[in-house]
Formats: sequence, C-alpha cells, structure tokens
Amino acid sequence: MITFSEALKSGDLGAIRRFPKADFHNHFVLGGKREYIFDKTGYVINPISKPLSSMNEMDAWSAEYIGKRFSSTEGRKLLIEATFVQAKTDGVTVLEIGEDVWGLGEFFHNDIGELIYAFQEANNKIAPEIELRLQIGLSRHCPVDYLENCLKHFWGHKEFYSIDLYGDELAQPIENFIPIYEKAAENGLALKAHVGEWGSSQDIVKAVKALHLNEVQHGISAVQDEDMIGFLVENDIRLNITPSSNVLLGRVPDMAHHPIALLYRKGVNVSINSDDVLIFDSDVSKEYLRLYQSGCLTAEELDDIRIKGLNRRW
Repeated sequence: MITFSEALKSGDLGAIRRFPKADFHNHFVLGGKREYIFDKTGYVINPISKPLSSMNEMDAWSAEYIGKRFSSTEGRKLLIEATFVQAKTDGVTVLEIGEDVWGLGEFFHNDIGELIYAFQEANNKIAPEIELRLQIGLSRHCPVDYLENCLKHFWGHKEFYSIDLYGDELAQPIENFIPIYEKAAENGLALKAHVGEWGSSQDIVKAVKALHLNEVQHGISAVQDEDMIGFLVENDIRLNITPSSNVLLGRVPDMAHHPIALLYRKGVNVSINSDDVLIFDSDVSKEYLRLYQSGCLTAEELDDIRIKGLNRRW
C-alpha cells in the first residue's frame, strides 16, 4: 500500500485524501464543500486566485458570495452540513469547528441544545467516523460584557471542547478577555486564540501568558524571534497554521518561504489546517501537497506533522 509520503511525492491528491488527518483551524461558515452548496442552493462560490491587497477585498468577496444568503437557521445548518461533507471528502478524521456566540441568538433561538444538536446531527448523518471537537467562537471586536452575556448559555455544556478568539487582532487589548478565559479554563476547555497573524511575536507571548493558551491559531510571526520560538517549544504551545490563507492574505511571500518550515525544524509543535476552504481553496490535503511541491517541507516532515496532530488531545 502506498504511504502518505509516497502519495505526496507522486502528487496523488486522491491518495493523500485517503489518509487520516486533523483540521483544528476551520471556520465552518467558509469551510464547506462548494459543490455541495451548489447542489443544494444553485449558488456558485468561487475562491480567490491571487493575493489580496487589503482586508477590504476579503470583505467584498464575503459580501458577493456569502452576504445574507445563509442568514437563517436552515442556511446555517446547510453550511454545517457542507463542512462535514468537505471534511469527509478530504480524509479529515478530527474536525474542530463551532459557532460564534452571537450566532446562538441569531440562528438558534438562544437554544443551546438546538445549536449543539445541529452540529451533532450533521456529524452523525454525514460523517460519523469524524471526531467532532465542538468549539465556542468569540469575535474580538465585541464588547466583553456582551460576550459574557452570550456565554452564559454555553458554560457547563460538556459537548464543547475548546474556545477560540478571532477577528481583528488590534480591536482591543488581549487582557480584556482574561475573565472569559479563566471561566473557560474552569469549564475544562482547550484555550485558543488567533494571534500572530497580523501582530508581532510579542503579541503571541502576551496572549499566551495572559490567557494561558494551549494553542495559537496562526502564530506565524513567532518566526521573527528566537526567544519566542524557545518559549513555544518549552511550553508545548501548538501553532495551528493555515498556509494558503497566509499567502493569499499577503502575510508571507509564497508557499516555498512559509515560516512553518523553520518553526517545525526548531521544534515548535505545528499543525496544518484549512482556515476558509471556500475563500482560499485550501482543503487540508491540498495544503500538505502545496507545502511539499513548493519545497517548503519534505514528505517525511509533513507526515510527521500529520501524525502528531492526530495523536494530541487536551
């Protein structure tokens, strides 16, 4: 039987997809299979094909292809289903996705049971072989008191695996979220946040220390600082990296020079993920193949990253 490394070397995407892999950094609203969405709705959703020059261009893409099309309970459930279809096609066996806290009232009538069931139902119906790690999502621009009010519905529900803070890294100081993350730790959640994609390496260490993070979404600016790299290694902080997203948002010049290679070779725990499949055409198998074909990482290194991701759980 062909190995994962051999599949990469032969460029056989179908074979790569047959191997189990994890996706820890997936925004389900944009993580679905575009063909499934087209079959259900007739909507054509085209990915971007060249690096964006500003976040305004990404907002324009979202307005054109997503907009208000899915702003209903049924629309939201369809996007959840599409994400499981995509993950199943891609050979993902561990999938970490979830709803933003504001979505509970917007799409699920403030019924936390309905929200949880929507994800579990799609999981069981479409891909019961996939381990769902349900995540609580926070938008960093939202006032903390608003987020705390929303979170009252989520606390105490053991179905949730992790919490993640995302959005504009500069929206407000990371320290503002300490009370939320203390409560999340009490609830036994894995603690994650988007940091170090647009901000500096010092922003990463500040976030990790303030919020006691277990994992960082992106974190690629750590490559700028040897001390920061050592800090990540010493504290076993995993970076859940999304290479195509980083390139197409102009955070790195090209795939061949992506900082994941240096970070991995320095001993940082890294994983390879999709981010937004619909925008970046970035399913996990393609990410592995692109990193190999660009010369960024060897096939053996990529297989090591894949296996380590499958073996870790908080």
